[in-house]
Amino acid sequence: MPHPIAKKDFPVTNVRHFLEPGPIVLVSSQWQQQTNIMTMGWHMVMAFSPSLLGCVIDAGNHSHALVCNSGECVINIPSSSLVDKVVGIGNCSGSELDKFKAFELTPGKSEKVKAPRIEECYASFECRLHDDAMIERYNLFIFEVVKAHAAPSADEEESLHYRGMGEFMLSGQSIDRTELFKPSMLI
Repeated sequence: MPHPIAKKDFPVTNVRHFLEPGPIVLVSSQWQQQTNIMTMGWHMVMAFSPSLLGCVIDAGNHSHALVCNSGECVINIPSSSLVDKVVGIGNCSGSELDKFKAFELTPGKSEKVKAPRIEECYASFECRLHDDAMIERYNLFIFEVVKAHAAPSADEEESLHYRGMGEFMLSGQSIDRTELFKPSMLI
């Protein structure tokens, strides 16, 4: 039987330490001849079919304008081996440098969107803007994944999860409880 856990006050401004929704991703975008990569942790799955993802891209971020103008991007999932590049990409602006060149990443040709994939990432999801109703107020883009690419080794990769204050957590051991789920819940 689980035991109660003693708790103490915690700053509400740091709840992201426990609640970051998923792996850190690298969002690649393109508008006309300009490309960019941004590091993002604020995203969520919103629907399965169509596959919808909600992503916060702040208006002050260079990628915001590229994605607004093109209506598309690629969400790439880096492995833990790319942690220093992930931090570096998040610490600079694509308005000042070509991040593909600066961080020695390979832009790959996407199949359904013009934004490039990042070849060093183990998964890439080509996205088109599905709903722009919350962009102006919350910088929340709702994308539809129109094409997904994943390496055969994707399930074995360690993903990065940002906990705030410069600290990352790595994905770890999986626990299989398939037998406890209702079949309708195994999507």
